[in-house]
Amino acid sequence: MNRTELILVGGGGHCRACIEIIEQQGYYRIAGLLDLPDQQGSEVLGYPVIGCDDDIPGLIAGGRRHFLITLGQIKSAGRRQALFESIKAGGGVLPTIVSPLAHVSRHATVAEGTIVMHGALVNAGARIGRNCIVNSRALVEHDAQVGDHCHISTACVLNGGVRVGEGSFVGSNAVTLQEVEIGRHSVVGAGALVRQSLPPNSLFVGQGRDPKQKKG
Repeated sequence: MNRTELILVGGGGHCRACIEIIEQQGYYRIAGLLDLPDQQGSEVLGYPVIGCDDDIPGLIAGGRRHFLITLGQIKSAGRRQALFESIKAGGGVLPTIVSPLAHVSRHATVAEGTIVMHGALVNAGARIGRNCIVNSRALVEHDAQVGDHCHISTACVLNGGVRVGEGSFVGSNAVTLQEVEIGRHSVVGAGALVRQSLPPNSLFVGQGRDPKQKKG
């Protein structure tokens, strides 16, 4: 099979998890990685670091158009969003990657540049935005909506009808009650139980405690 060449942007721990999924999926051939300049010439799981972020326009101009952002996201989506916009502005393509060990309902939608990782479940009527991470064993229940540039972490549960605003991070094992809205650019800590809606730029870390506003 003649597989499409794919370049990964970011060479850390999240990248390693993405490589595992891309290899198992079998639709793309990893042509190399972009990472920090001092990492050029090194390898990640046997794949070479062939350049840095500044090389994206030249790679696209040379016909290497398919990219996946494999930089992780915890507190801020800023860097992932900037890379996504740079690739799109240059005419690059960001495919959707779904692990063969995940399940995405045929009645759900997952937008470009998003990766759905091992064991994740995206149920009927759910909508996942662009450039998101739906991490291992995460559950996005029926009719939930996740905005662009979000990270839904490992074993997180978004119950039915939940809405997560763009650029937000929902930590490992966090649970949201149904129909809750998490405002854009918010951070929900690991293990948190979100019982009520949160305004934009919230930092919510406890079991029902009042949210704080993020600094900066």
